[in-house]
Amino acid sequence: MQTLQKLSNRLFYLPPYQKTDRPILAAIVGDNQTLLIDSGNSSNHAKQFKEQLTSYHIVGDILALTHWHWDHVFGLYEMDMPSIANVITNDKITQLQELSWEDKELDERVKAGIEIPFCADAIKLELGSNREVIIQNPTIIFEKRIRLNLGGVTCIIEHVGGDHSSDSNLIYILEEKALFLGDCLYANMYAEKWHYTIEKMYKLLEKIESYNAEIYFLSHHPAPLTKDEFDRFALLLKTSASLTQKHHGELNAVAAEMSSHFERELTEDDLEIITYFVNGYA
Repeated sequence: MQTLQKLSNRLFYLPPYQKTDRPILAAIVGDNQTLLIDSGNSSNHAKQFKEQLTSYHIVGDILALTHWHWDHVFGLYEMDMPSIANVITNDKITQLQELSWEDKELDERVKAGIEIPFCADAIKLELGSNREVIIQNPTIIFEKRIRLNLGGVTCIIEHVGGDHSSDSNLIYILEEKALFLGDCLYANMYAEKWHYTIEKMYKLLEKIESYNAEIYFLSHHPAPLTKDEFDRFALLLKTSASLTQKHHGELNAVAAEMSSHFERELTEDDLEIITYFVNGYA
């Protein structure tokens, strides 16, 4: 079971769980209100988060969604509070509400290429055989940017898009210098080949780096990244993008120059990132 982590009196997070694709959930505690970040991938996930928050006498008042994917919105009904989403997320949730999540329909969508096998398997494992999925409509809908004053804590929610999902938001906690990135720096999984595109990545990193952050949360990373760790990750992404462009998507040439550039053997994660850029270039 994941255990709630306290980083400060204002900032708490529940780590992800890879087996059933549970993302990070977080609570930002203000003097007047507490903001929760994402609702979890099931009622059980949301319930676990709320129960662990109560041990610190914390109750959420309002919730912000990073994007529309199932693992971030299936807990909305259990959270039972006003929620914030951008217009694209709101439209996507409306589409999700029309779907069945039973095995037969899930398998049909996988066969048709609409759903990802990994996600279908995680849904079955997380929700079990008795599935009732109720996805509530978000309460507050914004287009580009919204600013919240929780009392002593300022939160900025900004729509940034990216390859993973066009509706992705980042959430910046000004006084904590904390930046929640959701899944925005992950690849596009709803495609024949999982991929990054160079232009979108450069634009996204430029936006992220415009925020004065010291701690970075990626929804499926086991722990937040420090400034130095994030900078190294960003450099890896930028270098992969640049070399993919230079070598016109030739994977072996990109990998060889990357290894030479960093003066080390490439890891599996490095090669995965390069492959995503090569897939997007092609």
